[in-house]
Amino acid sequence: MTTEPSKPPIRYGFLLVENYSMIAISSAIEPLRMANRLAKQDLYEWPVYTLDGNPVPASNGLIINPDDAIENAKKLDILFICAGVDVAGVFNKDLQSTLHKFDRQKTKLGGLCTGTFLLAKAGLLDNYKCTIHWENLASMREEFPQVIVNDELYEVDRDRLTCAGGSAPLDMMLKLIAESHGGKLSANISEQFICDRIRGRHDRQRTPLQQHLGASQPKLIEAITLMEANIEEPMSIDELSHLVGVSRRQLERLFQKYLNCVPTRYYMDLRLNCARRLLLQTGKSVIDVSLACGFVSPPHFSKCYRDYFGIPPRDERQQKLLKSDLERF
Repeated sequence: MTTEPSKPPIRYGFLLVENYSMIAISSAIEPLRMANRLAKQDLYEWPVYTLDGNPVPASNGLIINPDDAIENAKKLDILFICAGVDVAGVFNKDLQSTLHKFDRQKTKLGGLCTGTFLLAKAGLLDNYKCTIHWENLASMREEFPQVIVNDELYEVDRDRLTCAGGSAPLDMMLKLIAESHGGKLSANISEQFICDRIRGRHDRQRTPLQQHLGASQPKLIEAITLMEANIEEPMSIDELSHLVGVSRRQLERLFQKYLNCVPTRYYMDLRLNCARRLLLQTGKSVIDVSLACGFVSPPHFSKCYRDYFGIPPRDERQQKLLKSDLERF
């Protein structure tokens, strides 16, 4: 009787860049480790790389020692790039060249947390569906109009796999494990990690507004949803109240009672926070940011921004650039 030779392990490589998310990389690797443990065989390998083979710090300051420089990587089934905060500052020509090399080799490419941004910046997500952490959704859509960005927990589109970061890589890996080795193994891994359920890609990244306000306030939820969908061309409160089907006075009472502010203040806060994300996560000019967030006058935008955040938009961007330069030395 001959025994069937075991299949070689599936190899998922992880490329770390400076300030990568420790929770994202851990959430991706731990399911693979547990799969090997429960199966009592090496189903997976997970080599960790950096561009030059030297350690880079995570956003929490901790360090994972890489196995090698990425140029020495042996054949991989998927290469995941793991990033975190200040992602725009880590992109360079060496990284772009590396990602394109693996793409030419027909290696599937993935992004953990803001690794999606780096794939898009390298031109490797054009006409692909993808996702990214909710804080980066607006800047991704502004900077990469040719990329189909959604707010799913994770997204698998042909040979591209992206996820929102945090604990979302766990759910994506459990899906991949189920596809390769069956749902029972995936469910057992979830049980080992005390996960009450395996989330699907359509699960929300953020706690739905309904859970904060309760299902008894559908008019308020509808009004806020309209605000969030109309940042570049803000609607008047009269328009909102008309579409929602309540009087302006009723709408103002709902905002005051449940959110402790008037609708105009809430709408302004939404637009300013969106502006801040665009300002810090993209290279858009202050004028373009102001227009993208519904401010027709850059001076008015600067005044509102300064009043809300305590610093003019140009100064905040300059401080961020200065901080990034100092951290490189």
